[in-house]
Amino acid sequence: MDGNGRWAQLRARPRVEGHREGSRAVRRIVRSARRLGLRALTLYAFSEQNWARPEEEVDTLMLLLRDFLLSERDELLDNGIRLNAVGNLARLPGVVRAVLDPLRRDSESSSEMTLTLALSYGGREEIATAARELAADVASGKIKPEDVTERALHGRMPSLRVGDPDLVIRTGGERRISNFLLYGLAYAELHFADVLWPDFAEADLYAAVASYQSRERRFGLVGKPAVPSDGAPVLRLVG
Repeated sequence: MDGNGRWAQLRARPRVEGHREGSRAVRRIVRSARRLGLRALTLYAFSEQNWARPEEEVDTLMLLLRDFLLSERDELLDNGIRLNAVGNLARLPGVVRAVLDPLRRDSESSSEMTLTLALSYGGREEIATAARELAADVASGKIKPEDVTERALHGRMPSLRVGDPDLVIRTGGERRISNFLLYGLAYAELHFADVLWPDFAEADLYAAVASYQSRERRFGLVGKPAVPSDGAPVLRLVG
């Protein structure tokens, strides 16, 4: 969800105003995703690297997160949305954990959609943590070295407990992943939107989903034959 700061700067407003507008966009898109019938939505809300931002900005982001959790609690529960969180949650301030943890617990049985917030999260950090856990199990004799497989590593990734991502959307006009879901996005479809996150609307989400629906997901296999206008099949080349 990129572009909050630039949105504010373009309007000669403090960066915190951009984050406030970004929080409103979160509410808008969560509701749209629920109406679309999406089963899982993961939002990259705060990275491990974001802790290096100015203290005032970090404090504002934490308060906005707390306000979101408080204001949306009833709506999440009433609509069957399970709240999940991944990342180094121990770094979050107590005022956030005090509302985050109870909502995660109270929504645990909800099954209509899972909303995952990536907080103090990093894709590389998640892979390193999973590797450390497997290494410790090998060292203690719980598993054998040959048991360290792709499946075993996948199973240690909290972000992938809802499944591998099908579609990853990056707003703000940038063309990079920025340490998000690195292990899980091996075969994810990528969609880059030029709109800044505070302006990301329901129509932009629909456009991203429509783009995904138009693609052929091959997972490394040969795709379906393309049929030209004369009806003769032509095989597509797979890179």
